[in-house]
This record gives sequence, C-alpha cells and structure tokens, in this order.
Amino acid sequence: MWLPIDAKFPVEDYQRLVDAADRADAAAVEAASRQLETRILAAAGHPHEVPGPAQYHRLWRDVPAHRGLYAEVLRRPGLHERLQRDLHVIITGPTTLAALLSSLQMGFRTLAIEKRSSEVWRVLGAVKTEFASSAR
Repeated sequence: MWLPIDAKFPVEDYQRLVDAADRADAAAVEAASRQLETRILAAAGHPHEVPGPAQYHRLWRDVPAHRGLYAEVLRRPGLHERLQRDLHVIITGPTTLAALLSSLQMGFRTLAIEKRSSEVWRVLGAVKTEFASSAR
C-alpha cells in the first residue's frame, strides 16, 4: 500500500486572504476566502499518479511556514471532511503528521499479527485433523 505525501501547496490564494485580513477589507477577505477554498478543492481533485494501490490519493502535509493554511482548512466548516470523504485526501499539520503515521503503522502491524494468527490456527487445525485420523 502506498501513501503519497504531497508537501507542496500553492499559497498565493492564502497569502491574498491574509493580506485582505490585515487590511481589514471584508469584501476582499470574502473573495479571497472563496478563491482559496476553490483552489484547495481543485488541487485535491487532481491526484498524482501513484504506483500500486493507494487508499488515499495523497496526504497533504502542512509545512511549518504555512501553519496558517492548515488552520484555515480546519476552520472552514465541512472542508476537511469533504476532502477526506469525497476526494480521499487527508490534510495534516506539523503536529498531526507524526501521530497519523504512527497510528497507520500500528494498524498495519495489527493486521499482520491477525494474518499470522489465522495462519497458525489453520496449521493447528490441520495438525489436529491429522492426529485424529492417525489415531483411528
């Protein structure tokens, strides 16, 4: 399973939003806000080619210089959930990336243990059947 991580996102729209907020221009903030959301959805809708199977098209990692962009995505009602549910893109921040990767690793280890335990049970079942038939 591949988990592509895209650490780049064009921040021009976000910078326009920040600049409009600094100028206290409500109309410009609203326009920049709409444009930023449109840009995020458009970027998420075009997955990069990934070799092999992938559950998610990509995982966006927020770089430390753009922590505000990550916060802006989370601030918008339903955007984070829509990206994950509909477009299969997970947005992470600088503190959540390590936690997400650790939980994925733990999940894959649990799956491997479950697979091995089912193999052991199958072998034990075959041994039990063989002993039962040889005892007769």
